[in-house]
Amino acid sequence: MTGRSVEQLIERFHAGDRAALSRILSYVENDRPAGQRALALLYRDTGSAYVIGVTGPPGAGKSTLTNALVRAYRTRGTTVGVLAVDPSSSLTGGATLGDRIRLLENFNDDGVYIRSMATRGEMGGLSTGVGAAAHVLDAFGFDAIIIETVGVGQDEVDIAELADTTLLLQVPGLGDSIQTIKAGVLEIADILVVNKRDILGADDLVRDLRNMLRLGEHRKWTPPIVETMALRSENIDGLIAEIEKHGAHLNDTGELQQRRERRARHEVLRLARRWLTSRLSDVLNEPDVRAMLTSLSCRETDPTHVAAEVARRAAREQARAD
Repeated sequence: MTGRSVEQLIERFHAGDRAALSRILSYVENDRPAGQRALALLYRDTGSAYVIGVTGPPGAGKSTLTNALVRAYRTRGTTVGVLAVDPSSSLTGGATLGDRIRLLENFNDDGVYIRSMATRGEMGGLSTGVGAAAHVLDAFGFDAIIIETVGVGQDEVDIAELADTTLLLQVPGLGDSIQTIKAGVLEIADILVVNKRDILGADDLVRDLRNMLRLGEHRKWTPPIVETMALRSENIDGLIAEIEKHGAHLNDTGELQQRRERRARHEVLRLARRWLTSRLSDVLNEPDVRAMLTSLSCRETDPTHVAAEVARRAAREQARAD
């Protein structure tokens, strides 16, 4: 795609053309040069949307809660972009579209845009393209962006690097509630949501969560525990009120800016690693580098020296490619 074609696509995007939005998201998700060019042109228009992460174990009702949040926000006139991250298809690498089906009722609303994205084998429940896609939705003008993670379990902490407010869902009936909540996951929660509160054991789960919060390290913000019935949209307004309280806390303490600065740093590091990694194989096959590897096996040099040289060459190759 030529530079002029990308600029024309951006013009349509700024005019509110949702087909242009979809095209740019596809380019971004597939890491196409057109997507990189579009994102570079759009980035200056980002920074206004509030990003909400929805995470938790499979079966907690993340998609149902996301659907309920979208409905509640729309009654307030808030526009919402949704990135629903699905497991990658084993055949195509694409999303399974499950979340898109569950959110289908919102598809005819011009104030809502829903995009299913694949994890593409990434640990932590997110793919590397999710952050870029959030930038695109932000630049399009959505007031709120909801990122619903795939629900891979205890390692799902990457969402905290993308969201302003992270909702951690828990649900009764998944076994010993203490065993289903690990410290690393609990620490990313800004709001704890006990969904399906009508199920037997909900009171015990709430009690256990409160006890875990008391035992944890002191934080400037203590995550509130909100009980919901997302399928019936019960207490969703109460949940939004807590999201707004957290947002006000972040603004008042300056932490919102700090979080966004950490997010930018994390994104730069992630992109730099990916670009460097893409060059490593070629560098390792260079004759003189192969000779260094042979010297390494003979103990004539050390791994730190060789790794530094490989990294320098990979960076140089990437700069040439750009």
